[in-house]
Amino acid sequence: MKRTTGTEFVYQLMALLVAIILVHATYVTMIRPEADAIIKQQQAQFIAGSTVTNKRSIYVVLKDYEQETCFILMFWVLMIMGYKARLSVQEKNMLAHSMLNIQEGASILPKDARNLCRPLQKLSVEQQQMLAPRTLLIALQRFSATASVAAVATAIKDICDSEADRLDSELAMIRYISWAIPSIGFIGTVRGIGEALGQAHQAVEGNIIGVTNSLGVAFNSTFIALVISIFIMFFTHQLQLMQERLVQNTQEYCDSNLLNHLKTDTDGAD
Repeated sequence: MKRTTGTEFVYQLMALLVAIILVHATYVTMIRPEADAIIKQQQAQFIAGSTVTNKRSIYVVLKDYEQETCFILMFWVLMIMGYKARLSVQEKNMLAHSMLNIQEGASILPKDARNLCRPLQKLSVEQQQMLAPRTLLIALQRFSATASVAAVATAIKDICDSEADRLDSELAMIRYISWAIPSIGFIGTVRGIGEALGQAHQAVEGNIIGVTNSLGVAFNSTFIALVISIFIMFFTHQLQLMQERLVQNTQEYCDSNLLNHLKTDTDGAD
């Protein structure tokens, strides 16, 4: 479906804002307070000289800013994919309707094409912008103007190919975010290792809490980023598959419901 660039851009901005608010609120109210409490408990045990319980807590794994950024991007891209998937479902539902009401075995001549355009032109503006009605309307107009079945077949194929290219190009933002998430995880790795090296003198003196916490930042950020990236790539491929099937099904719909019924005056004479 053709969308106005402004509408989708506004949706993406609002989705980003919602993702930032929800994720940051969760971190501020739950994740970081719990993680800080666990870390302080470990430091108190070390100072007291008792054995430090170094249990792996999910709050400690998630507490850093890199992980928060990865979750923000994850929810943002999921909302974008949900928006695109909803549009694809609407397009698919249009294929379940008989938009031309052509009887089985009926033949369509060039002079009949204009009358068949009227049901399509009576659809709502939103429906007319969908791929199937748009392709059928252009095909009928091409048949009326050229009286050539080959020209109609070419028009249908060109429109579907153009739609496939457009849908693929619109996935560029999703692919970029999928690439950016593990990159942010590696940034956390570099930051954590840098902090650990800066506290190496404390480890020599016997205080390894700071070094282990910094190394935790390094490995936890990469771990979370890679897990999220795998999760996002799965849904990205599912969305791409849905869009490719939509274009293919639309072309098949136009071939079976329109192209196979077209006849020229020359065919009738034969």
